[in-house]
Amino acid sequence: MAETKESHQFDRLDKEIDLVNRDPKHLSDGIVKVEFEEAVAEPDGVYSFPAVWSISHKAFAVSGYWSYRLLTALFGVPMAVLWGFLYACISFGQVWAAVPCVRCFLLELECLAITFPVCIRGICDPFFHAAGGLLLSIRLALRKEP
Repeated sequence: MAETKESHQFDRLDKEIDLVNRDPKHLSDGIVKVEFEEAVAEPDGVYSFPAVWSISHKAFAVSGYWSYRLLTALFGVPMAVLWGFLYACISFGQVWAAVPCVRCFLLELECLAITFPVCIRGICDPFFHAAGGLLLSIRLALRKEP
């Protein structure tokens, strides 16, 4: 059984990755994607030369594209290592600390769930039976006054 889990873990390393659709689960849908027209806009009556507008558009697109590629080339692998390490730490904490701690707490609660009703019946029931006996002896009579 352990060999199956271990071999399954290493199968993830050999899995083919999709280089075309790099967000199959749509995780980056909420990330800001700014187009040139959303960042730079000229109001009516204040237009630059068409050549300046066209070159600015191309410069915006090219600089954004290459800046992203440069940043990922420099920091992509170290960030992947960092996130892999952090997720491994979280998994370690879940497996070796959080789950056993919660399980221990639930075992203690299970013990209390057995003893608490016994204590309540032993302490509160006699009190409520006595109070009920007192209230049972009260008689009310309704009369109509003329």
